[in-house]
Amino acid sequence: MAEEGGGMRLAVTEIERLLNYTFRDPSLLEEALTHSSYAGHPSYERLEFVGDAVLGLAITSFFYLADPTLDPRFLTELRIANASTEKLARVAVRHRLYRFLRRSYRVCRDLDQLVSEFTGLAMMEPEEDIVQMTYGGTALEAPKVLADIVESIAAAVYFDCNSDLQLFWKVFRGILEPIITPEMMREHPVMTLYKLCQKHRKIVDITSSFDGSSNTAEVVVDGEAMGIGFSKQKNLARLHAARDALQRLSALQAADREEGDAGAEAELGAKQKLNELCNKKHWTNPTYRIEKEQGPDHCKTFICSVQVKTEGTIFVISGDSKPKVKVAENSAAFKMLTEVLGMQLST
Repeated sequence: MAEEGGGMRLAVTEIERLLNYTFRDPSLLEEALTHSSYAGHPSYERLEFVGDAVLGLAITSFFYLADPTLDPRFLTELRIANASTEKLARVAVRHRLYRFLRRSYRVCRDLDQLVSEFTGLAMMEPEEDIVQMTYGGTALEAPKVLADIVESIAAAVYFDCNSDLQLFWKVFRGILEPIITPEMMREHPVMTLYKLCQKHRKIVDITSSFDGSSNTAEVVVDGEAMGIGFSKQKNLARLHAARDALQRLSALQAADREEGDAGAEAELGAKQKLNELCNKKHWTNPTYRIEKEQGPDHCKTFICSVQVKTEGTIFVISGDSKPKVKVAENSAAFKMLTEVLGMQLST
């Protein structure tokens, strides 16, 4: 623990070495390393507040400039992942920043124990699970004080750089490594959910609420509740909700595929069956025509109609939208047989 005089000067020197940066105003860093329990000195609370905002802006700006294809939701998820309490707490553990915090040993005895327990668990986490870790990797929630230290140091650097965001990022980015990239995030359940819904043109929204003891996250897809998650940690609740939604969506998609496969099998050969029926009844052969063609050249869909002349009656019906004309004609023939002529085809 950093003390007055030599102890704090040593802490400042160690942080400067870590950042490869020399402070013009070391008092900023001293304030960033002072807990509110340490009487008679300004604490890091104001700096921590600014540091939270600075890190969020710097991280968002970095990804915004690095990849113009990233949409606002993806930028938000990248900011959350790289600036979450869980991620920043692990930065503090990796660089052993808590040892530099000037604090009251008597007041912070329980806090010291909590930090020690979390540090032991975090040090055993596999490095390859970094994305999972940012959403809560251990059974123990990251102590906020660890993230606060990182944020307060960030603000100290930012102000010492005359609020130059570009220079700040150049100085501070190193201790945040490894940075969680879009490639790493794309495998995360939250991003998988966004990607899946975007692919199927569905609107997804993840909302969060806090009841004083636990966070609740809910996933709504096209206005329908699809997933829910609970945790003391907001981001972990979002993770659980996304996983729940993905499981439900997968089940619905599987059911849709089974229904679609059965329908496609029944429609297959419907034109031939309709021709056979017309010949048997001595009706004129069915006639087909394209009623609607839509979509770009590489992804066109067709709706076809079929006309059948029976004894004194003309029946016309259109099928469903299909990617090929022949398939669309089979769809129309199937509807003619099942909905107009009342013939139930076996599957």
